[in-house]
Amino acid sequence: MEYKETLIKGVYVIEPRVFNDSRGYFFEAWKKEEFEQHIGKIDFVQDNESKSSYGVLRGLHYQKGACSQAKLVRVIKGKVLDVAVDIRKSSPTFGKHVMVELSDENKRQFFIPRGFAHGFLVLSDEAIFCYKVDNAYAPQADAGIRWNDPDVGIQWPIDLGKVITSEKDLKQPFLKDAEVFE
Repeated sequence: MEYKETLIKGVYVIEPRVFNDSRGYFFEAWKKEEFEQHIGKIDFVQDNESKSSYGVLRGLHYQKGACSQAKLVRVIKGKVLDVAVDIRKSSPTFGKHVMVELSDENKRQFFIPRGFAHGFLVLSDEAIFCYKVDNAYAPQADAGIRWNDPDVGIQWPIDLGKVITSEKDLKQPFLKDAEVFE
């Protein structure tokens, strides 16, 4: 695998080596020792999966405090635009974001450390999205920021009138009003 750090320190795009032949393909999706050599020690404790249709936008979510989560995300069917927003107040990149297209074709993975809000927009008819987290979900620590916060300035590549999101995500605070990491 090739580990490429993005413009925000600690956020990585991971490109697997895919072996194709007449039967299909094979690749290593996760290898703890290799991951830790490139990114650092991690102990993933939970795998999650979601299925969504075109225009579904999930996020921008995070877990607060001691319940914060690092995530390793990928798409096993379809295509999404995945976004990580730095919400570490002391960071020189506070409020900045990184976007990457993840798909079943490119097989990229995206590592998002603790201290980031995360979300994705489905660009294909349907997408199956998988992710590993290093801390179990804690409902009392659930938090988010508004997906269309003008101060964050994410340029979502579809007509915003076609975005499908939850009531909860429509009511998230803007970054300036959110509880963030120090």
